[in-house]
Amino acid sequence: MKLHVRTVILSDVHLGTPDSKVREANHFLRHVRCEKLILNGDIIDGWQLVRGGNWSKAHTRFIRIVLKKLEKRDTQVVYLRGNHDDILAKFLPLEFENLVIVEEHIHEGARGRYLVLHGDVFDTITKNFAFLAHLGDWGYQMLLRLNRAYNAWRTWRGKEYWSLSRAIKGRVKSAVNHVSKFEGHIARLARDRGCVGVICGHIHTPADQQVGGIHYLNSGDWVESLTAIVEHHDGRFELIQFADFVRDFPMPEEAESVAAESQSAELAET
Repeated sequence: MKLHVRTVILSDVHLGTPDSKVREANHFLRHVRCEKLILNGDIIDGWQLVRGGNWSKAHTRFIRIVLKKLEKRDTQVVYLRGNHDDILAKFLPLEFENLVIVEEHIHEGARGRYLVLHGDVFDTITKNFAFLAHLGDWGYQMLLRLNRAYNAWRTWRGKEYWSLSRAIKGRVKSAVNHVSKFEGHIARLARDRGCVGVICGHIHTPADQQVGGIHYLNSGDWVESLTAIVEHHDGRFELIQFADFVRDFPMPEEAESVAAESQSAELAET
């Protein structure tokens, strides 16, 4: 079974980090067929890889799944630079047949034009104070490490996953205000570009809402929220929650999943 849609948008997979839910991202991509795949920044976490990182076979499988879509499925792939893969900025724009790597992109949706960009352009610290940005990232990684330990304890107690950092973002006033300002800034930019909507990532806060008359979509991330945006063939956008997706497309057991992925990779090379 596959979910057939016109466009898939996902961001912030953070390949190369221990907290990337790459197995879930791989499962999602393997069960979706699309004409266009938009990878909206921070797919590969260059900041963490410079510090040593945590690259596994599952991270390599993600790249191979995307390449298979590009080669075997004739899918158009648009890769947008994020702040964690900002080394790409020196070489943009790049185009290789059905693959383009750019700073921003105009998506011609069935219901109008959508501005697509990662969103870090509105993050002053990320753009102008690199040291503070890396320090903040270090703090976030420490928070995720604490979150892993806490959720290991919750699993042992038979409880479901709970995100500490998402709870903080949702309750701390300054974090809530930052998200609100981010949404307003990016919606105004889309309006100035003559677009009916905007699609972004960066802040790891999934959304599908109207902001100042602009359709604001945020694809979230594959570290905590595990969300993506899909555009159906009738032009309707939908925010996909992996927890809901996996009910229709169940994940196999770990050993079976690895075997299936290996077989899929071998078939892709033939």
